[in-house]
Amino acid sequence: MTHLSVSEWGKVPVGSEGGFSVSQAEALVETARRHPLGGEEGLGILADHRHHLRARQMVGVVAASGCSLEILPKVDPDAPSADASTVRQQLVSLIDLALGLNLGHGAATTMAREASSLLDILIRIFAERLLAETRRGLPRLYLQCEEDLPALRGRLDVARQFTANAVRPDRLSCRFDVLDHNTPLMQIMAAAVVFLRLHAREQATIRLLDELRFVFADVDQRSIVNLPWDRVRIDRTNRRWESLFALAKLLIGRDWQGTSQDAQSREGITLLFPMEKLFEKAVATLLRRSLAGSGMEVLTQQNQIACLGDWTGGEICNGQYFGAKPDILVKRGQEIVAVIDTKWKRLGSSPLDKDKGIKQSDIYQMMAYSRLYRCDRLMLLYPAVPGVTQHKPYKFGIHGSRQMLAVGQIDVATDQSSAIVALASLIKSLMPS
Repeated sequence: MTHLSVSEWGKVPVGSEGGFSVSQAEALVETARRHPLGGEEGLGILADHRHHLRARQMVGVVAASGCSLEILPKVDPDAPSADASTVRQQLVSLIDLALGLNLGHGAATTMAREASSLLDILIRIFAERLLAETRRGLPRLYLQCEEDLPALRGRLDVARQFTANAVRPDRLSCRFDVLDHNTPLMQIMAAAVVFLRLHAREQATIRLLDELRFVFADVDQRSIVNLPWDRVRIDRTNRRWESLFALAKLLIGRDWQGTSQDAQSREGITLLFPMEKLFEKAVATLLRRSLAGSGMEVLTQQNQIACLGDWTGGEICNGQYFGAKPDILVKRGQEIVAVIDTKWKRLGSSPLDKDKGIKQSDIYQMMAYSRLYRCDRLMLLYPAVPGVTQHKPYKFGIHGSRQMLAVGQIDVATDQSSAIVALASLIKSLMPS
């Protein structure tokens, strides 16, 4: 099994020492083509340049027969590559924030230093947390059973009794409820244990999963493609399993990963995330925390207003074409007080720099948001690079108006507490004095 790591926009050699073989590279490119995030010819994930593969702005793991490629985030393609374990730690933190997995920052940090890939970290976290929860007991539900018994239990199934058992007076068709842990939630957990055992590489993780297989020995085993996701109900009786259910859905569900229909194969798990979406969702999560109790609400990608509509002789137009959907809206009551658009790329020392500054198209986009959403306070928000001094937000006025466009930076992966304070400060800087 060949496993390699590369950063966003990085290159992996093909057909030479230290890289993939030609057949492995072709298999990875084919996996990228099949993946929902691959786009046309899979170019949204990997680009095939014959003698090397180039990663795109997607992070996670791409797996094929006999090989896998881990793609780690890198906000500045031209900067030297950072320590892989540190980057994995930051990526796990971003995934946790964006998807609300409640992984626990300390545990994830420790595992990121020890594990050899993102997938190893997530499987280890899942196995450790699942084992801890099972030791507290498996949640049980009353399940309806139907069985022919020599004595009445529960209620008599009259229709079946006088048809199937008409000539068997020694048998009673009974319907009764049994308190059991063979529930849809536990079936998903059992399937996750079996499936992840095929793909775990760390011996410590394998031992945990083997122990869990005995714990779930009495739970019905289902295939990955036939799991009862829609029958799981999280309530007060199983609330402590909610984050484990979310993590299982991440690892073996269909929302983020692109495992082929032969889900029990040993090809591996392809688990990919668009980096700009992770950054956007992480910012929104921290922004909600920073504005808690302020009377302001944070909305993400919920409202869409179309830019253009049919001309109706000078009457007010209702837009129908070219929808505009900002990343984040900050509202106070019915009023939109700020529009924020996140950008996953390095912002240089000057936002007006032609190479590492604001794109002109982004400016036009923000001006359109201002017009459509009737908002005077706009912000473009970029990731701050850990260890690099963060500047105060740049503030620009928009010609012919009192509108303001601010350009800020935020580090959401290293220190969440500091990020919450920084985001509150950024929002405050947008408000009229």
